[in-house]
Amino acid sequence: MARKILIIEDEQHIVDILKFNLKKEGYETLEAYDGATGLELALTGEPNLILLDVMLPQMDGYEVCRKIREEHSQVPIIMLTAREEELDKVLGLELGADDYMTKPFSIRELTARVKANLRRVTAQQEPDPGQKGQPANIIQSGDLMINAERYEAVKNGKVIDITLREFELLKFLATQPDKIFSREKLLENVWGYEYYGDVRTVDVTVRRLREKIEDDPSVPKYIITKRGIGYYFNKIEG
Repeated sequence: MARKILIIEDEQHIVDILKFNLKKEGYETLEAYDGATGLELALTGEPNLILLDVMLPQMDGYEVCRKIREEHSQVPIIMLTAREEELDKVLGLELGADDYMTKPFSIRELTARVKANLRRVTAQQEPDPGQKGQPANIIQSGDLMINAERYEAVKNGKVIDITLREFELLKFLATQPDKIFSREKLLENVWGYEYYGDVRTVDVTVRRLREKIEDDPSVPKYIITKRGIGYYFNKIEG
């Protein structure tokens, strides 16, 4: 069955270009030209991925993104923005977007990112045949438990509400404790493609994750910064 991409964009010519190229790649598309309609389709149309413009009539893309995540939907969201300001990009990531692209963008790069995000979701949904009948893949570190099969992070017995991207980053670091990864390497391994964008994406995701798993995000004990290099996971025994 073809994957379904929801395009929420108010500029007709951009929608037409995206539809043409995505259908050429074998995807189905849904289209919405304002935020309210886009939100409704996001929650009822069962899209596999959403391309979400920031500047929309009725409801802007940030609000649409926020409301989608409030419904605990983990559908990948790629935000499309004509803005260059860093704060605008960071806001989308803070609200739970998986990625962003600044207009004008190349169709080749956009389709690559669409494919990468869909591959990530497929990998999460399909169990590893080699794990069948085996105990859950559990990583325990202090009061934090990471269940790699159920895609859950549990702290003090309570499941933490984190996005799939945040979980992937946590799992990637936790499975290789004490190994330092640069932001570029994390983008390549966690985001799933050669990333030529802003490494700020990693910093924002780390900050969001720390707010959820650390007792004091300003003094983290799990995800540690190696100044000038990157990040690593500190495994706490006992």
